[in-house]
Amino acid sequence: MTTSPEKILFLPGASGNVAFWHPAAAAMSTPAIVRHLGWPGFGNVPANPNVSCLQHLAALALGEVDRPTALVAQSMGGVVAVLLALERPALITHLVLSVTSGGMDLSDFGAADWRAEFEAENPKLPRWFLDDRTDLTARLCELRMPVLLLWGGSDPISPVAVGECLMQLIPNASLQVFADAGHDLGHSHAEAVARLIDAHLAS
Repeated sequence: MTTSPEKILFLPGASGNVAFWHPAAAAMSTPAIVRHLGWPGFGNVPANPNVSCLQHLAALALGEVDRPTALVAQSMGGVVAVLLALERPALITHLVLSVTSGGMDLSDFGAADWRAEFEAENPKLPRWFLDDRTDLTARLCELRMPVLLLWGGSDPISPVAVGECLMQLIPNASLQVFADAGHDLGHSHAEAVARLIDAHLAS
């Protein structure tokens, strides 16, 4: 039987919006401790000169993994979540990955390249993450905890085919697709997402 999490870490996407997961977290019924992480240099979190790659973000977040923990991650945060799960498999009880690459190369999936527009709209954000090409494809088979994949049927940034591929590569993964949702489904469909996460954490 899977261990129940004592803590849930919510990880934002590239915007660093710490409030992204607030509505879903508020709608959940879990008794676990809830923490919303931010990224140094993103949003309102002060920059850290020692952070220059996704592995550095994972190393910082590792300090929060001090008990059985579930990770709920949006987009870029999903790569950080996978890195954490690979580093601390004994303590990560569940993963919820929403519209993420999961550390795969999306060039063969017809994914829209969001980087140029995102950089133009967010000129003050650190640009190292735009150049990051972390490839965890070969290690996804190591994820043994239950993994819930959440996808939007109208998401050009991470098409449903990405979620379908992750479901094939991760041993204990299930995929839920919101046909009318886009890249922000974790926020736009918060109540439905909360119900799915609650059920997933109980599995």
